[in-house]
Amino acid sequence: MTKILLAEDDESLGFGLKYSLEKEGFSVTLADSKKSAEQLLDNSVDLLLLDIMLPDGSGYDICKNVRKIRDVPVIFLTACDSEVNVITGLDMGADDYICKPFRLGELLSRINAVLRRYRKSDNNTEFPESFSEDAEGLTAIESRLLRFLRANKGQTLTRLQILNKLWDNKGEFVDDNTLSVHISRLREKVGAEKIVTVRGVGYRWEE
Repeated sequence: MTKILLAEDDESLGFGLKYSLEKEGFSVTLADSKKSAEQLLDNSVDLLLLDIMLPDGSGYDICKNVRKIRDVPVIFLTACDSEVNVITGLDMGADDYICKPFRLGELLSRINAVLRRYRKSDNNTEFPESFSEDAEGLTAIESRLLRFLRANKGQTLTRLQILNKLWDNKGEFVDDNTLSVHISRLREKVGAEKIVTVRGVGYRWEE
């Protein structure tokens, strides 16, 4: 059974989500603060759902600390919907960012999509072992994106191809802005000249 650690200080929302997710077959542990979330986090946790504004800290801090030791899926649930908040969350290593209020169906789809990405990555044998990252500090998604681009060096990959490969196989609930942010951040880390934008189509890796 997939174990989710939910960090949410809104008691009614937290218990409501816990109840709804458990009805869908997940095991959910609820934490109402940064401290309690970090105390409850162990190797049995399969996915983190993090509110950003917690009474004793930030979900950003939890995500940043987790990324130092584990590659576990992280989704932010927050009312902070500005572009800078989204970019900050993704830079911290989050896999997705859902703004409140949201519908349960969308949340479930995003959770399942993220879990599928991780399972696909764990079992992926398509990328040659000789492909290694050119920069330190890549997030899990940036690493998979880099490997996919390099495995298809010289070929133009459409945005839909990239989304289908790295995210949900139908591209559901992953918008173009999210991909654009990841491309932008990856360029900063490996060199902007290596990822060529083919206007109206997608991207191409050049060395």
